Amino acid sequence: MYMLPTTSSKAVRVSLALLGMTHAMSYAADGAADPAVTDPHFELAPGYIPKERLPNSLDLLGPPPAADSAAFARDEEARKATIALRGGARATQARLDADLQFPQPAKNFSCAMGVDITEAQTPHLYRLMQKVLTDAGLSTYGVKNTYNRVRPFVVHNEGTCFPEQESLLRTDGSYPSGHTAAGWAWALVLAEINPERANTLFKRGLDFGQSRVVCNAHWQSDVDAGRTMGAATVALLQNYDEFRADVAAARKEVAAAKARHPAPSMECKAEEAALSEQ
Repeated sequence: MYMLPTTSSKAVRVSLALLGMTHAMSYAADGAADPAVTDPHFELAPGYIPKERLPNSLDLLGPPPAADSAAFARDEEARKATIALRGGARATQARLDADLQFPQPAKNFSCAMGVDITEAQTPHLYRLMQKVLTDAGLSTYGVKNTYNRVRPFVVHNEGTCFPEQESLLRTDGSYPSGHTAAGWAWALVLAEINPERANTLFKRGLDFGQSRVVCNAHWQSDVDAGRTMGAATVALLQNYDEFRADVAAARKEVAAAKARHPAPSMECKAEEAALSEQ
C-alpha cells in the first residue's frame, strides 16, 4: 500500500495539469451530452434515471479549488491529517469502501442497516443499490470530464490504499468524487427504507466519503462535491415509479430480515472501531 513511484512530483503535476486543460477544451468543443465514463463500476447496471435527466454537475458545482486558494489549503490539511492512518484499521476500511464491485458495497452498509444486505435475502434492496450506484456515479461526469482534476496521490507522487485501481484513477477526474456521490446516495435511500437506523446510516455514508480522503484517492473538496451530487440524484429518484416500487419492496425485505436475524453476521464492532479512528 501507498507505494512511492520514482517520477518527479513536480513533473507529474505539470504534465497532468496540461493534460487536464487539453481534455477540458476538447470536451467543451464537443459539447458532449453523454460524457465518457472512465470508471466501469458506474455502468455495471442500468440506472433508474435516463442519462439525459440526471442532475447536471456543471450546473450545480463550480470548478475545483485553485492551487493558491484557501479551499485548496483546506484540501491539503485534510490530506495531511490522514497520513497517520495509513497502514492501520481505518485505511483497511477505506480499501473495502473503495471496492465498488458487488457484493462489497452491500456488505459495507449492512452493519449500519442492521441486517445483511445480500442478493439472496434482500434482492430488491441489492438491485436498488446497484442501480443507484449508476445514477449517482454518472451524475458526476460533466464536471469530472470538464476539469479532469489531478488526484492527490498523483500530485504528491504517492500511492493509494487500493493500488489495483490506480491506473484507472490516473485518467479519471478527481472532482467530484463518484464513490462519495454513490455512498451518500446509498445512505439517504437506505435511511428512507429503514428510518429507525437513519442516523447510523447517515454517519456511515459520511464515513464512506471520507474513506476516499483516507485512501489518498480524492481531495476533501471532491468528497464535499460528491455529496452534493448524491443528494441531488436521490431527490430526482423520487420521480421514478420503478425506484419507488423497489423502495417499497426493500422495506418489506428488511422487515422480514429483522424478524429472522436481528443483527448482521459481519464483524460490526471491528468496523465501528476502524471508522472511529481519527
